[in-house]
Amino acid sequence: MTDDPHRQPHKPGRKPAEPTARTAPPHLPGADVPPIMTQDFDSGSLYALRAAVAAHATQAGMPEARARDIVLAVHELAANAIRHGAGHGRLFIREHGGALHCQVTDDGKPQAARAATRPDTKATSHEGVPWASEKGHGLWVVRQIADHLSLQSGPGGTIAAASFTLPAPGQQGPVPRSRWDRPPAPGQSRSR
Repeated sequence: MTDDPHRQPHKPGRKPAEPTARTAPPHLPGADVPPIMTQDFDSGSLYALRAAVAAHATQAGMPEARARDIVLAVHELAANAIRHGAGHGRLFIREHGGALHCQVTDDGKPQAARAATRPDTKATSHEGVPWASEKGHGLWVVRQIADHLSLQSGPGGTIAAASFTLPAPGQQGPVPRSRWDRPPAPGQSRSR
């Protein structure tokens, strides 16, 4: 059993995800910092995951509007892990270096039937790592609202890490918002 009150209870007939060394590689920011949230998820627990992420983001000092961005990003990454990965995963949120770092992991290979149906729908991160997605959806949204996104895939699964800068303590004035809350610059559109 875990000490984390936000972790989902074990579902009969399904082995809970076990922590592995790859869930917190040392090269990820704050990997040595204990998470403020750790939660397993699957398709039946995304609602609970979103609620817990919102609570933890605001508790960490994120303004409500930016906390909604974090909820959206984490939901999209978790949905990708469910749809294109092992069908379940684990979320870690760490507060480190003035930012919230949200890491979504899955511990398995994509289901062969799913992978074979859409060979041409791959998104590639700036590190060159593929993770199946449909153009214009989940990963694109996360790239627009996160301050940083990294993806790492291998035989043991995928790690997606998104970072969001926390406001400075006592910050006055407008809070940084996602680009969709700001009007476009003169001569620019909201398209890619």
